[in-house]
Amino acid sequence: MNVNISLEPSAAMVLGALVADAASLGLHWIYDSQRIAQIEKESGLVFLPPDAKHYAGAKGYFAHANKQAGESSGYGETCLLALKHFADYRSFDHRAYQQQFSLHFGPGGQYVGYIDSPTRQTLRVLQAGQNDAYPEKSGADDDQFMALSSIPVLAAAHQGSADQLMALVDRVVRITNNNDVAVAAARSVASVLFSLKRRMPMGEALEQAVPHAGHTLSDLLTDAIGRRHESSLAIATEFGSACHVKEGLPIVFHIASREPDYRTAIQENIRIGGDSCGRSIALGAIMAAYWSGQKSQSNGIPLAWLARYHNLQMAADALAAINGDSADR
Repeated sequence: MNVNISLEPSAAMVLGALVADAASLGLHWIYDSQRIAQIEKESGLVFLPPDAKHYAGAKGYFAHANKQAGESSGYGETCLLALKHFADYRSFDHRAYQQQFSLHFGPGGQYVGYIDSPTRQTLRVLQAGQNDAYPEKSGADDDQFMALSSIPVLAAAHQGSADQLMALVDRVVRITNNNDVAVAAARSVASVLFSLKRRMPMGEALEQAVPHAGHTLSDLLTDAIGRRHESSLAIATEFGSACHVKEGLPIVFHIASREPDYRTAIQENIRIGGDSCGRSIALGAIMAAYWSGQKSQSNGIPLAWLARYHNLQMAADALAAINGDSADR
């Protein structure tokens, strides 16, 4: 029997992102849907331990040799770092967040694992800063998925207007991705989550987010939403499944527009392959936020999945702190 947990929208979107990332880690960056289908038949699909043999002879990159099932990719680590930042400061402190990012991902930091290009370039800028005098826009000119990693937290913690949220998104994203396409992608995801937090229907939330995506992305998102009758794998084959938002965000919108529940959406995303963890942050947040607002909670985050996420207690404590509560009550 599948048991799902009831969460309010803000907590749901953050935990939905974190759990989806961890669920996807074991098959992250396999660019071969047939190989993934074979692995699923033999070993399952979600929360698999990273295993080099799954990548042998297939197009892909084995990046998580030092990880265990239930741990996070760099995207999930960034999402959790942003969550802890808001728990500590109750708002966004630009310089403090840059310092936390540098300490966490830089040499001697707590993070051990693959460092993607935007993170690596950001660290060079931050570590070159004198007396913590970091530039406001410290990120790489890069539109990869690191740009979306903190968005579920921003949408969850923000209590102001949509315009104020968009301004915050711009500031935070440019810390790691000083790129207009990356910012536009992040704005569109933030718009969806802002709408879902206010109980807007999924289709309407996705459509209202399209204008925030800018010229480069808006037509792609509209096209993807309008092709609900096609499989997500077919969409991914056309758009691409690599690390750039121009490839992956239309897939996220497509899956969100057609899949009936959180579990099915995350499984479908993993089956597509490629940068499944990168897509999972936005997709997991969107699906969890939507289903948290429904009368039936049976389509939300599976309790068994939530329990397998390694940093659940840390995330729960941070969410409680943001809400001004105690996690022990």
